[in-house]
Parts: sequence; structure tokens; C-alpha cells
Amino acid sequence: MVQIVNEIILDFIKKFFAYLPNFLGGLLIFIIGVLIGSILKQLIISLLIFIRVDALLQKTRLMDKKAVVLWEEIISEVIKWTVIVLFLIPTLEVWGLSRATIVLNQFLLYLPNVLVAVIISFVGIVSSNLISDVVSHSVGSLGATSAKTLSAFAKWIVLFFTTLIVLNQLGVAQDLIRILFTGIVAMVALAGGLAFGIGGKEIAKELLEEMRKKAK
Repeated sequence: MVQIVNEIILDFIKKFFAYLPNFLGGLLIFIIGVLIGSILKQLIISLLIFIRVDALLQKTRLMDKKAVVLWEEIISEVIKWTVIVLFLIPTLEVWGLSRATIVLNQFLLYLPNVLVAVIISFVGIVSSNLISDVVSHSVGSLGATSAKTLSAFAKWIVLFFTTLIVLNQLGVAQDLIRILFTGIVAMVALAGGLAFGIGGKEIAKELLEEMRKKAK
């Protein structure tokens, strides 16, 4: 019995020391990936601070400083973890965990979609605030209540379509989103056609009559 236990212990020690270089090599690769990802994150944040994106958005009142800092953190964090996952794949290969790399490869291919979705969300929010301000100033003569209502409506319309685009980019219920988007466009077109047909009937008649006279 003692001999069997000794053989098991000796076999474990041999396998441990044989595997140790692979473990240390993989760990080194992973640590390098974490360091590069963290450095890249800080470089992106420093670059955004250098070009003063927050000051520009605050000056135009499109987004407050806290929101800008939050979005900068999200974008830089996604890029950081993309780099880490990129280094984690060879780490797992060195450790002999090839099956786990299949999942990570799929996740790595999906990460650019997340980054693009985050950027689209940021642009959509800025655009919604910009359009809200434009509408508010354009219809200011209608009164404060009407201007506020129309600007809020325009803002939420932009946010709604931004959400649809983001979900489509992330691959969430793409068929449902396409059907919904097509339905909304058809509804707007139908509403516009009915409005013009009923409300602009006389105007259209006058325009056609004028064109007929010019043709003669």
C-alpha cells in the first residue's frame, strides 16, 4: 500500500513539474495581455481628455460631464477586455485548454459588435439631445409647452430608432426588429399620405392646375 501511495505521489510531482513551465508561460502571456489592455485603456481616456470631448459636449449642452466620463469609461473598458480576451486565447492554448478557446473565439468575434453598439448608443444620445434643442428653438414661437412637448417627442423618436439599431447590431431579435422598423416606416408613410391627401388636397389641385396652364 505504501509503495502504491509513493508511486502516486511521485507521478503527481513529475506531472506537476512537467506542466509548470506551460502554466508559467501561459500566466506570463495573460499578465502581458492585462497590462497592454490597461495601458491601452488609459491611452484612450487620455486621448479623449486631450481632445476635450467632454468640454465640447458640455459647451453645446448636448451631454453633461458625468455622462461623458461614463461613456468614455465604457468604450475604453470594452477595448481593454477585447485585448485581454485576445491574449487569453493563446494562454488557454498553452495550458492545454483548447476546448475553452472555441468559446473565447466566438466571444472575441462578438466583441466588435459590442464596441460598435456602444459607439452607436453614444452617437444616438448626442444626436437626440441635439435634435431636441434644434426642435425646441425652431418651434419656440408656438409657446413653451408646445416647444417642450415637440422637442421631447423628437428626442425619444431618435432614442427609439437608436435602440433598434443597437439591438440589431448586437444580433438581438433581428427579424422582429426588421419587421417593427418596416411597420413604423409604412405607418409614417401612410400617415403622411393620408394627411397630404386630406389636408393638402386643395393645394395639390392648385399645383396641378398651375402646371397644366404652364404646359399649355
